[in-house]
Amino acid sequence: MLWRVRANLPDRPGALGAVAHECGRAGVNILRIQVFPGRATVTDELVVSTPDDWQERDLAAVLERAGAESVVGLTCSEAALDDQPTRFVRAAQEIIDHPASFPDVVAHLFDADVAPSGGTEDVLELTVGNAVVQVRRDTPFTATERERGAAMAELVSHVLHREVPPGPTAGGEGGEPEYVASGDAVTALSSGRVAGRASVTAGATPDDPWPVDLWVDPSWQRRGIGTRLLGEVARLARSRGATEIVLTAPADSQAVLPMVLSAGMRGRIRMAGETVTVRIAVSELRAG
Repeated sequence: MLWRVRANLPDRPGALGAVAHECGRAGVNILRIQVFPGRATVTDELVVSTPDDWQERDLAAVLERAGAESVVGLTCSEAALDDQPTRFVRAAQEIIDHPASFPDVVAHLFDADVAPSGGTEDVLELTVGNAVVQVRRDTPFTATERERGAAMAELVSHVLHREVPPGPTAGGEGGEPEYVASGDAVTALSSGRVAGRASVTAGATPDDPWPVDLWVDPSWQRRGIGTRLLGEVARLARSRGATEIVLTAPADSQAVLPMVLSAGMRGRIRMAGETVTVRIAVSELRAG
């Protein structure tokens, strides 16, 4: 069985040797190790192989005998054996090719693409333009990982800044749509046909964000309609008394990040399993 284990060790000569010694005595095979420097302690991440019947407590006992503290172990696949610099290079290439995939790429890069398990996870916040991308995991993020994440966020900001906004495509008919608000929805109409629609409903409680449902006809996508609808429905929600809205989409959606950035609103983008959630404060928007 493969495990990814993290533990804090004293920053002194021989600390890793003690870990290797105890692992050898217990029949634990160390397959990969990565060291994250700290001030008084260092965080070591090991990928180890153990007998199939081992539990996390068994691993913790081995490392604690070597002087380790705050031991966290999670089972993993052979992908954990991939070379870390290579993973970052590939992630950077994917971001350059598809900058809108940044939330999904960074979540997988830091093994944080799991659903929250009770609100006790550590949070990594990365700022891209006005948007804050949030990924969470049980294992705390190290200072080194936070620096790496910030560098990735700078990369995607640079790439998005250089991108030229796409012009109109031949897919849609007619000219620029007309945006019509009715009730709790805003509809983009072109020659009487619906090009897109966004609606908002009140939160379950006064403290909850208001859910937004947004859809754009495929033949009208990449023309800024989703961005305009998001802005219009945000103002509509504000006029109804909302202070925050929430938009949920599949994790592989390529439109979410550019749409939030283009709308110029402050959003918090969070990965959770197969979905990406965007919470946007609307209290500072002009109602109407």
